[in-house]
This record gives sequence, structure tokens and C-alpha cells, in this order.
Amino acid sequence: MGEDIKGILLAGGRGTRLHPLTSIVSKQLQPIYNKPMVYYSLTTMILAGVRQILLITTPEDVPHFKKLLGDGHRWGLEIEYATQDQPRGIAEALVIGADFLGDSGALLMLGDNFIYGRLDFLRQGIAANAPRGATIFAYQVSNPSAYGVVEFDRDFNVLSLEEKPASPRSPWAVPGLYVYGAGVATKAATLKPSARGELEITDLNRLYLNEGTLSARPMGRGIAWLDTGTPENLLNASSFVHAIETRQGLIVGSPEEAAFRMGFLSLEALRALIDDMPDTFYKQSLVRSLRDQA
Repeated sequence: MGEDIKGILLAGGRGTRLHPLTSIVSKQLQPIYNKPMVYYSLTTMILAGVRQILLITTPEDVPHFKKLLGDGHRWGLEIEYATQDQPRGIAEALVIGADFLGDSGALLMLGDNFIYGRLDFLRQGIAANAPRGATIFAYQVSNPSAYGVVEFDRDFNVLSLEEKPASPRSPWAVPGLYVYGAGVATKAATLKPSARGELEITDLNRLYLNEGTLSARPMGRGIAWLDTGTPENLLNASSFVHAIETRQGLIVGSPEEAAFRMGFLSLEALRALIDDMPDTFYKQSLVRSLRDQA
């Protein structure tokens, strides 16, 4: 599954909704409870089976991400870095990542998307994706007018895509998580900038829709999805993680725990990582998780 798909994690942008926090450091390095935001999206990629990841951020933030994540070796990953000096659209990430992707498909994720729950929908979406098709995901919301909206039939074929419609055709919002087959970088490079000067991900998805190769996968009940790009949602996500970890004793958004579960890390390697950590709640949660899975 993960061997023939690579991950692109987009952690750029100006983060204006979080100003003045983001005048200091990238939005994706802000804390969600006891971990940097990027840990959660990175963990989602690991649990999807992806081991080769390109992180795209601003030139000034590359050193911070490298200090935090390194080359990913300690988690059994291969992490590379690229820059997007101006926010020229989500789809540009695929153009930037063309050489990295080569002939592989892509799992593209926005670094400020928080997803918690069983990721069967994501693994199934990757497995079912046509060699040169695309899969987007759908999350039911009460206020679809605030989001990009997807309409699909019972066979998951996409019927329409709308961007913040006044009269939505469905209650299904599109999160910042996309699966593309080989050749997506070439397709993204044909896009024309929108009125706001960006390569729009919706325009890319419409190319697949017009070809009849775009499908949608509902994320289903029991999945929590939050856009953590505002102060309120950042607080909500932190409260959510705090509740899960302190009440249930689980650990959320841990690359170490996810890599161990996926077989990227041996038991001995995980124990070595834990031994090198300071004695914090995060370390204690990892120890408890290790004990529960032993």
C-alpha cells in the first residue's frame, strides 16, 4: 500500500488567522496540547503506510522543521524538504514535488488538518485509487457553505464540486487530504492561476472529475476532523487531545507510537527513543502505550 505512494505534507503559508503567533514561527509548529501541530498530520501519514515524505514550507521555516523532524530516520521514515516562498496554492505543492514523486502516486495533506480515529477510510481510499485517478475524502458537517463541498453517488463517483456554495448540494465537506495516482504533478502544472493568483486544488480535482476518474470516500462516524488554523480551533483541538490522553490513557499524534504500530520501528529502537526523552507526560504516555501493545 504505502510502498507505491509518497507523501507530500504542505506546511507553508503565512498563517494570518493565527497572527501574532505566526509572526514568530510557522503555524504547523504551534502546539496542539503537548505536541507540535505537524506531529498530528505526520502521524496520519505514517498510519496510512507512507514512509517517504516531502515537507514543503517557507524558506525561513525549513531550519525549524529540520531541527524538529530531521530526516525521519529515527522513525523509520525518509523526510525531505522543499520550499514554497509564497502561498501560490495547494496544487503548487504537487508541482514543487514533481521530482520527489517521480512515477509514484501522492498522498497530499495540509499540515493544519487534524484527523483522529480509525483510518480505514484513508487506507481503503489509497488501495482503491485508480493508477491515474484521484480520491478525495468527505466529512459531514452542519454548515457546508463554509467549506468546499463534494456531491457523490452510492458508488463514490463524484458528481459535483463546489467552493463555499450558498446552496450546497450535499452536507459533505472536503478536508485537506487527497490521494492522486502517478502523473499528478504533470497535470497540476497545466493549471492556470485563479483570480487570487493561486493554483487551486479544486481546479485540479475538477480535471479528474471531467475525466471521470475522481472518487470520494466518506470519513464516516467516529472520525474527528478539525482545521486548526484559527485560535479557537487550535484551542478546541488541544482540549480534545487533552481529554483523550488524560481520560483514556491513549496517546494521540505520536510519530514514535505510529511508526512502531506500522512496523517501521522495532521494539528495541522504540525503547531507545523513549530512554533518550526527558521525563514528561509524553514519555509516560509512550511507555504506557508500549506496555499495552507488548
